[in-house]
Amino acid sequence: MKKYAVVVFLAIVCLNLTVCFAQSRRVPPYSESSDKPNKRDSKPAESPTPAPIIEEPTILNNEPPPIEDRDVIRVDTDLVTIPIKVSDRNGRFVGGLTKENFRVIEDETEQEIAYFSNEEQPFTVALVLDMSYSSTFKITEIQNAAMAFIAQLRPLDKVMVVSFDEQIHLLCNPTTDRKALQMAIKGTKIASGTSLYDAVDLVINNAFKKVSGRKAIVLFTDGVDTTSYHAFAVNNLSDALELDALVYPIQYDTYSDVQAIKSKPVVVAPPTNNPYPVPTTSTRNPLPFPLPLPTGRATPNSQGTSTEDYRKAVEYLSDLADRTGGRVYKASTTANLALAFSRIAAELRQFYSLGYYPKEESKAGSKRKIKVRVNGQGMVVRARDFYIVGKKDKRMRNENF
Repeated sequence: MKKYAVVVFLAIVCLNLTVCFAQSRRVPPYSESSDKPNKRDSKPAESPTPAPIIEEPTILNNEPPPIEDRDVIRVDTDLVTIPIKVSDRNGRFVGGLTKENFRVIEDETEQEIAYFSNEEQPFTVALVLDMSYSSTFKITEIQNAAMAFIAQLRPLDKVMVVSFDEQIHLLCNPTTDRKALQMAIKGTKIASGTSLYDAVDLVINNAFKKVSGRKAIVLFTDGVDTTSYHAFAVNNLSDALELDALVYPIQYDTYSDVQAIKSKPVVVAPPTNNPYPVPTTSTRNPLPFPLPLPTGRATPNSQGTSTEDYRKAVEYLSDLADRTGGRVYKASTTANLALAFSRIAAELRQFYSLGYYPKEESKAGSKRKIKVRVNGQGMVVRARDFYIVGKKDKRMRNENF
């Protein structure tokens, strides 16, 4: 009996070894030959459709996966933006125009309009007030007109207040707080000296440098500079060509008054270090950015009392406006002053915005001519005629204008 059990046990063991050996030499069902083990059969057996597998995107060279163009706003430093005013022959604003109504030509080459807006978007306005002794207006008249101007702006429009005499005073950073702006305007004071060029340089190259969106400078002055140490008129005009903001000078004539007091000139001592000294009174805020020291000149420029000085003042303010697409307003009376502020506030709501990427690359410092055309009869277009290609830190650029 024991021998019979042993024989059965050995038979079972041999049978198992035979089956295992056969399985180890089995060829996969989808293989046609041993040298192509992964080639699938052209007609695999039907099976239920498997659930889709979502794979993580492969990232090569540590680059992020591509993003859909949808919902993405393109921002490029080469975007040239142009604010445009369209009016009829009577000077009334023409609204309701679309992108298809405009053509933009740069140096005889028509450009494709990449950005267009006819919406009333918020503005950031730099209100720059000349507080020198030569002003023909009383301080209360200037303050009242400035506050009336702010009251006419829209709630989301931001305003910064800058005044200047020999020094430049940043009275309020850009804000929508009307009470803060009124306090800043009331903090203006008449003093000696007129550092007009330095004030404009400050706004263009410092205060406006990090401000995006639509921008404008409202410059209240007679246009005559007497105490600037850092900037010249030519600097301001050159920078204006790279500025994506409108400049609206409100000019008043002080020639007769200056001649009357010419026999008793005010002697102004030159500053000792910073061309934009920080005021020490509690109503004036310190400047929030570093300012360069003056170079190339150690004494004040002309005292600004001659006929030639006033001729240059008119030319300077006209060029500032023309190069940016703004307009000069004359103010000889209190009523004219208030009207000038009122018209500027209205104009800031009546601009179209166009933007394009130049088809040809330009070197920094090159001058590019611009022509804006609108298809329609009896329409007058006002826009800048050219711009200067700036360096990367000063190039014409605006994501929202």
